[in-house]
This record gives sequence, structure tokens and C-alpha cells, in this order.
Amino acid sequence: MSIVKSKNKKTGVTYVYESTSYWDKEKQQPRAHRRLIGKIDEETGDIIPTGKSGRRDPNGVAKPIEQVLDDTIQDLKEQVYEQKVQIEKLSAENDALKKKNEKILKAFRDALNKFED
Repeated sequence: MSIVKSKNKKTGVTYVYESTSYWDKEKQQPRAHRRLIGKIDEETGDIIPTGKSGRRDPNGVAKPIEQVLDDTIQDLKEQVYEQKVQIEKLSAENDALKKKNEKILKAFRDALNKFED
């Protein structure tokens, strides 16, 4: 998940989107889902929610762009941590499978050597 800014050249308004990447199996290409958060106030730099879909704090006030970015960075850090844990689990599983395969291969070689003798 990331924050994407897009400036409308005709109106000069900068819109802010929450973007999530995914793999499109049919087209074999990466794609992105974007959800409109709001537009940036040029004077304050705050995000002004547009319609019902904007990010707001519990009081209904628009969050400053720094807060939105901090929240996004925290979310990304959590995702990275979860991925590291998953990688460690898969690595341990991979090592166990390698040891098992080595034992099977050794037994097969021993049987083959007995057969050849």
C-alpha cells in the first residue's frame, strides 16, 4: 500500500490516492487498485477529504499529509515484518526438506551401489 499524488493539469488540483499493487493473472502484468483519499490544500498541505471516501480522524477533521504518510509508513513496516517472519518460516521448512531429500538420495545411492556390486 502506498500514497500516490496526481495533479490535474487543467484545474491544478492535486488528488491523493491510496494505491495497492497486485498481479493480474490473466494479463500477466502488475496492476494497481487506487482509492481516492482526497485533495491537497495548497496553502496548508493538508488532505481535504472528497466525499465519503476521504481519510478523517475521529472528529471528522482531515488529517495532515504528514500524518497520512506516517500511518502509511507504519503499515508498510508492519507488512515488512510479517513478510520477514514468513520468509524465516519458509526458509526453515526449506532446510528441513533439503535434509530429508539428502537422506533419501543417500539411501538411493547406497541401494544402487549394492545393486552394482
